[in-house]
Amino acid sequence: MRADVNMEATRSKQSVQLGHQTTDRRCTPCPDSGETGDLFKDQKVTAVVQRCNQDEGKSPQTSTPAEGKVRRSFVSLPALNPERVRTAKALADKAVKMHKVFYIQGPYPVIRAALRSRGWVEQRVHPPNHHAHQRHSDEGRASSNDAGDSDDDDDNSASVEKEQDPDGLYDLMSRLVRNEMVYFYWTNRRDAINNNSLQKEQITNHFAKAGSFTTKVGLCVNLRNLHWFDSADPDTFFPRCYRLGAEDEKHAFIEDYKRTACTSFLKYIVEREQGVQGEGRSHNIRAERKLTKRQSRPVVLSKMINSALKVCHQFLESLQHNDIDINLETPQTLTKEEWAEFINSYYLVVHGGAEIENSDHFVTCCKAMLQRLLEVSPQLHIDGIHNIWIIKPGAKSRGRGIKCTRRLDQILRLVDSDPTIIKESKWVVQKYLERPLLIYGTKFDVRQWFLVTDWNPLTVWFYKKCYLRFSTQPYSLDTLDSSVHLCNNSIQKHLRPSQQRHRGIPADNMWSDDQFRTFLSSQGQEAQWQTVVVPGMKRAVIHALQTTQDLMESRKNTFELYGADFMFGHDLRPWLLELNASPTMAPSTPVTARLCTAVQEDTLRVVLDWRADRTANTGDFQLIYRQAAVDVPQYVGVNLLVEGFKVKCPCPLPPLRSSNRSAPKRRRPVKEKEPAGEKVKPLPKMLLKSAEAPLKNISSGVLPPPPLPSEPPGPFPIETFTIQLPMTVKSIHLPISDQSHSVLLWKRRPEVSKVCSEKDQPCTTEKHQGPSLSLEINVSKQSRQATTSTLSA
Repeated sequence: MRADVNMEATRSKQSVQLGHQTTDRRCTPCPDSGETGDLFKDQKVTAVVQRCNQDEGKSPQTSTPAEGKVRRSFVSLPALNPERVRTAKALADKAVKMHKVFYIQGPYPVIRAALRSRGWVEQRVHPPNHHAHQRHSDEGRASSNDAGDSDDDDDNSASVEKEQDPDGLYDLMSRLVRNEMVYFYWTNRRDAINNNSLQKEQITNHFAKAGSFTTKVGLCVNLRNLHWFDSADPDTFFPRCYRLGAEDEKHAFIEDYKRTACTSFLKYIVEREQGVQGEGRSHNIRAERKLTKRQSRPVVLSKMINSALKVCHQFLESLQHNDIDINLETPQTLTKEEWAEFINSYYLVVHGGAEIENSDHFVTCCKAMLQRLLEVSPQLHIDGIHNIWIIKPGAKSRGRGIKCTRRLDQILRLVDSDPTIIKESKWVVQKYLERPLLIYGTKFDVRQWFLVTDWNPLTVWFYKKCYLRFSTQPYSLDTLDSSVHLCNNSIQKHLRPSQQRHRGIPADNMWSDDQFRTFLSSQGQEAQWQTVVVPGMKRAVIHALQTTQDLMESRKNTFELYGADFMFGHDLRPWLLELNASPTMAPSTPVTARLCTAVQEDTLRVVLDWRADRTANTGDFQLIYRQAAVDVPQYVGVNLLVEGFKVKCPCPLPPLRSSNRSAPKRRRPVKEKEPAGEKVKPLPKMLLKSAEAPLKNISSGVLPPPPLPSEPPGPFPIETFTIQLPMTVKSIHLPISDQSHSVLLWKRRPEVSKVCSEKDQPCTTEKHQGPSLSLEINVSKQSRQATTSTLSA
């Protein structure tokens, strides 16, 4: 009895999952719906099984089958009614007919709710089919190098969403469309869907190969090519960056570090004379100087300043290309020993606070050099005096593995410790913004969203809203700990805010853009939000995408939402730090709960509503860039074709004399009739007299050369004359009569009288005469001897 009940319940459950219409002899289906009878049967069988299990004290999931029967898992179904089934089937059929079936991977309740409000039905991957979906994901899994930077928290992605579905309507509709095609994919990982296997009408939220700009290495390399796309300078919005895995870039970084140490020392001398307190410096400098004074050796200030000025002067000369004539054997500005001495003295003075002699009489020359450097170095203001650099792993996100350091040997030692990363060139070192804009003495960065809906033509949407992320500790350069210098929420959420931090910063470490604008208004800088901040962020985003456009795979019906991280200087100029794919949408704070919900809803407004109706509301998204469509030629590397136009000769030569005989098909020479009463001179005398003059008996047409016979035709030898003409004629064979020794020309073919025929024959123009060509004339004599002479005309 129990075995029959279990088998009946399992069979009824499978019929509902597969969406098939099932009839049973003992249960008549409802006439309104082919599945209603089965659902009622499932409900009755489930109730019987549950009662039996309760009597034995067992749960429905762990019921033991009878002997000889296969053990099967059983999940109880919710109570159903025919009205709900009819409603679910009608909605599902309508969604399938209108191509409104979607699939979501990850906890995105806002996307689910927004799609359902538009009549979409979700196709879920239920536990029995989880492995099948996993196989599909593995087929389209991209390489790790293309993963890009994603700050979507893994903990949030792994969590299972518990949505409100009390009547089970959404679950029922999901089962009804389980075998239908999905027309909208939203996933939190790029490799979850293989774009190559999608059909044209299917929409997905990730572009392929976006790692060219969403990784730190890709952004660092591509922005150097900005001059090919725009006249902007990347050094005006992106701190200079180097790949330490590449040997040439590693050498360039070392040179940059040394040069920055020189400029930093000059700024230190000027600020020391002016009594300027360095940004983030500790107020207890005297105690620090006493500690290092016993360990430091005497520093020759004049020698350090002289070395710094020489290095800066050489840098300016190289920018102006004045060093182009310098001999390679010319000694460098500073030798290796002098550089080592300067760097060590710089550490003692700037980092260690060692005492130096009075430098008032050096301030003037230092100021003059800094003023010259300011004209060519847009990052001089943010460099500071400590020469701090930030080291980032190339393909990690959420602040993992990022470190700040100020010593050259530490940077090189940290990178050289992992040969695998060096081999793959994944380490990047970037100049740290030592003097950022602070709010109440605390560092912050800005998360700004933008949306790309097409790569050809490049179409960029900029979101009007953003939010600020604060660090939990007050800003200071005395320590380089991540809690002070990294504002990622994934790092700061695990730390307790410092007691020394200003009370105006909230405990959740976040501000909205409206709160920031209120702060700017209190500082008298509210107008700069629209004149400096927003335009600067838009330009940085557009320039970063321009340099990547040729590397992206453009696919229609594809879009992607990105998150850009910015920091501001004292002049509110935005500096781009990195670009992130799959930005986190977790409602971690009240600010993100409100803004992340809005940006997801507005994304669907652009992707679905605006695409169907250009007058639709796009929320806070603003179209900031739309490039003209570019036709990309299909290039496979072979069979290249160059097309052109033929050029007509403006100065034709005189035509040939008329002839009553036409040339044969094989272009054999034809004798021309001699006019009556005209006496022809012997050939050698005529040719010698006309040695300095061009031939006038050849028409302007390009005469094709007949093939040269391997042996002389006939029993007589052939004498060849080479004549240089203004036009290109390869060869003409003229047989000479053995009686009169005169030159006999033949009649031109009509097809060779065209100027610049389709054959590869050059011709002259009005201003430039083409290359002269050789005209070979074959002359036959009775004599056995053959002579060859060259005649140039």
